[in-house]
Amino acid sequence: MRYTRLGPSGPVISSVGLGSLALTGVYGHAGAADADRLIRSALDAGVTLLDTAGFYAGGQVESLIGRAVAGREEVVVATRGGVRRHGPRGTEEFDGRPGSLDRDCDASLRRLRTGRIDLFYLDCQDERLAVEPSVARLSELVAAGKIGHLGLTGGTPQQVRRAHAVHPITALAVEYSLWGRRPAPGLLATVRELGIAVVAARPLGRGFLTGRVGPHPGFEPGDWRHADPRFGPAERNSGAPRLKALEAMAARLDVGAGRLALSWLLAQDDGVVPVPSTRDPVHLEMNLAASSVELPAETREALSELFPACPAGQSSPPLL
Repeated sequence: MRYTRLGPSGPVISSVGLGSLALTGVYGHAGAADADRLIRSALDAGVTLLDTAGFYAGGQVESLIGRAVAGREEVVVATRGGVRRHGPRGTEEFDGRPGSLDRDCDASLRRLRTGRIDLFYLDCQDERLAVEPSVARLSELVAAGKIGHLGLTGGTPQQVRRAHAVHPITALAVEYSLWGRRPAPGLLATVRELGIAVVAARPLGRGFLTGRVGPHPGFEPGDWRHADPRFGPAERNSGAPRLKALEAMAARLDVGAGRLALSWLLAQDDGVVPVPSTRDPVHLEMNLAASSVELPAETREALSELFPACPAGQSSPPLL
């Protein structure tokens, strides 16, 4: 495992982290015992960045992480709060009011069994959100010792600048992968200018880039990908030739397709830290192995051309 610093003044973390959305069961059943073993396997393999949210499985994932990281001071846990359930299929809407942030921070502290949350994200996916009041309240929680560093989930360049003016922002979590809508160049330029790290969520395109989804995916009932337009028949069929080309490139480098997709992210110039989510210990091992791949420049460029970013008008589901 390789290690990097999360921004110029953030904590040192593993170059590949572990997302925890898959442990909630939204991509198929995930038992608590198996989830606990997977988290501990990641920690034993050298992962020191765990990405979660207070609303994942009603707080159960935070509780699992809290038990697993006990006594491991090198582990950085990133979480989110201030959400309320409002729709079908587990969809969430962010409530950025300062009072809700206080309550969710305290609840996460209890579940994580810690006195300080290493990295707390403010959700900025709604462009109408006035970030200043929420960031100001979170900065008070930093001063109180309850939060170590602040991050943003999504956001526009203007929101990022306004938030950073109130309190230094350490990391921006945003969907970033070969297959999907990538961050706008202006957003990446802004965080690069301000010294903000990029944490890549859905770095494997919800499994598409691993090649394991197939032309007729047997998603379990309740799998969130049923509601993701990118997994409709037409979209899967149009992406199939690109996926085959990705697999061919991976074979030439003697790596798997998913490992190559993660390596492409690690080879970007923006200090990108992917946090792939998985329920499978074998897939976990394959994901973490991406940190050891030295990606030739010509392969990186070929992959960028093979998977152009989605058009600006094509949206992805909200990042949770």
